[in-house]
Amino acid sequence: MELRDIEIFMTLADELHFGRTAERLYVSQARISQAISRQERRLGALLFDRSNRRNVRLTPLGCQLRDDLRPVYASMRDSLERARLAARRITSTLRVGMIPGNIHYLRDYWEAFRARHPQWELRFGHAPFTDPFAVLRNGELDVLITWLPIEEDDLTVGPTLFTDSRLLGVSTDHQLAARSSISIEMLADFQMSSASMPPYWGAGLVPLRTPGGRELDRGPLVTVMDELLTLMSIGDIFHLFPAHATPYWSRPDLIWRPVNGLPAMRFALVWRTDAENDAIRALAGIVSDLPQRELADH
Repeated sequence: MELRDIEIFMTLADELHFGRTAERLYVSQARISQAISRQERRLGALLFDRSNRRNVRLTPLGCQLRDDLRPVYASMRDSLERARLAARRITSTLRVGMIPGNIHYLRDYWEAFRARHPQWELRFGHAPFTDPFAVLRNGELDVLITWLPIEEDDLTVGPTLFTDSRLLGVSTDHQLAARSSISIEMLADFQMSSASMPPYWGAGLVPLRTPGGRELDRGPLVTVMDELLTLMSIGDIFHLFPAHATPYWSRPDLIWRPVNGLPAMRFALVWRTDAENDAIRALAGIVSDLPQRELADH
């Protein structure tokens, strides 16, 4: 196996979902499927049970290979990373996660960090919206940028980077698309998507009820962004997004509308309390030093 094939196998063994694996590795689902099928042909047996359309399961052979490869894979990654950093005279890496991405709007912070701390490399990654805190807890990321509130006993909430409004994403032929702005109370007449996430945290993006007390109806469970956008585009559901994220999902079959009656969202740094280090404290200090951004009118 080549290193990339091992990475694909180990990531799929962790996620047990082709879509989430593709998102983590920034490749297509077809690339993931092709790599796994090639590995299975070489071994002469299946590594994954694909009988479930949404999720896959490791076969006994797949479990054995995962367990055998885990220490080897970790050692190879660590060795390559240390060599790469040493060549650039970098002592360590600070890995920052985004949901779904705000690197462009926060360049002032990144530039200040690199200027003040050239000994630390700044690297960005994706955090899935279905279980965003897992990437902190398993050590895949050091810091997460996410909306508040965060009520996790093992996580520290750092300084706020920016505030933002919310936009409603709907199909271009949805009846709400004809309106220039929408009241939050109107959303109770339609169906939104649902996702597997801490309810209090999900409510920070999509409230459970309107200010008038009407419950917002949750529709089908969505686990990946492509699935969410597809359901929106055919008019089955709509969804609220932070306004700064909508340019990342520009499509001819979707339209974005402001929603009245919702407070601004706050986005902050979050990290695992027992993993706090000098690099995390340095980034938090830079965020505290620079003026807080307001992206509502970006």
